[in-house]
Amino acid sequence: MSKHANQRTSVSALLGTTIVDQGGKPIGLIREVAIAPASDAAHVYGMVLRPASSKRNSRSELVQIADLQFNHSGQMQLRKNASTIALDNDQDYLLLERDLLDQQIIDIHGHKVVRVNDVELVWESSHETADDLILRICEVEVGLRGAVRRLLKGLPHRSVHKVASRFGPSVIPWEFVDLIERDPARRVRLKIEQDRLSEMHPSDIAEILEELAPAERQALFVSLDEEVAAEALEEVDPKLQRALIEDLDSEQVAGIVEEMDPGAAADLLSELSDERSEAILDEMDPDGRQEVEELLEFSGDSAAGRMTTEYIALPATARVSEAIEALRTYEGDTAILTDIYLVDEEERLTGVVPLVHLLLAPAETPLTELPDSHIVTCNTEANGKKVAELFDKYNLRSLPVLDEEKKLVGAIHAEQVIALLRENH
Repeated sequence: MSKHANQRTSVSALLGTTIVDQGGKPIGLIREVAIAPASDAAHVYGMVLRPASSKRNSRSELVQIADLQFNHSGQMQLRKNASTIALDNDQDYLLLERDLLDQQIIDIHGHKVVRVNDVELVWESSHETADDLILRICEVEVGLRGAVRRLLKGLPHRSVHKVASRFGPSVIPWEFVDLIERDPARRVRLKIEQDRLSEMHPSDIAEILEELAPAERQALFVSLDEEVAAEALEEVDPKLQRALIEDLDSEQVAGIVEEMDPGAAADLLSELSDERSEAILDEMDPDGRQEVEELLEFSGDSAAGRMTTEYIALPATARVSEAIEALRTYEGDTAILTDIYLVDEEERLTGVVPLVHLLLAPAETPLTELPDSHIVTCNTEANGKKVAELFDKYNLRSLPVLDEEKKLVGAIHAEQVIALLRENH
């Protein structure tokens, strides 16, 4: 096994390093570290060289890692009968300094956006021959250690290592790094792993969207599936909402809006021009469109403007088994449901049953026999201040909204009130 196996290095340490030929004569300085993502995104494919004795404007050359070895002096040396190749087009490669250093990436586990300061690499023995080495990408350095190494680039390696080692590592394992696929001209090609991203809480995704630069933000948002995009869109402020959908066509936006809570969808569309809003509504399915259009008629600060039409209302004669079945088939966000509303034949509210009571009752128990909450309601014209006061005074989990005929037309959940309070502070 080569003595260099398991030795660690980094992109900043490699840049500017001399590669020599069999006779020890310099053939070039390492200008870039290249990966071929299409074939192997976990290992370095080769080194891009600036020829040692050529004119300043001459083209770069590429030497594959398989064609390199270490000589007795510890220098990287071109193997016998190996040669460099002219690099006419570097767009087929991910170049670590150009395409990765200083880029924003998503730390899935930390739920935040970080900036790449360096990339950690490790020399390993090839599976084919113990003396042959491969260069694996192991970690992305996002802390001060990497920043210091780059700042001191050009100084003796031992001195740089001594200073940088004073700072603890702050790294993300390469397999956990999510690089955002952006405009092809920006060159970053590795995609986000959607399964891990979709497992994040919508508020975490929203926070990441807020931290990203515009190009990365848009690339991330369009990569989300419609349901995840809708949930994240509900969590960001109106200005960012408009920015995220600005470049999407009406059909794309309609698909996302249909997955949103109708109240949140109405709030979003109310912030757009009439022409843009109507174009999006035209692309929505009829039922979803009708719900949102009805909510758009109300003032944004009114209870009707804040409410959602996604709730569960059952006849006063319903039993526990029917309530459980209604929960199973409910297509809205079950995470915010706290109560089931009971209504008479005229759709007037007659009772409010907390969901927790369903768990303790036999299936055939009439819902009217379960302990219920005091009925606290508001009308469609109640303002945001009145709604917040009712939640505070009665310690509500949800607030039914009634129209002029006292019919149940919507509900306001606690999360909508929290959003209201955040807007006012």
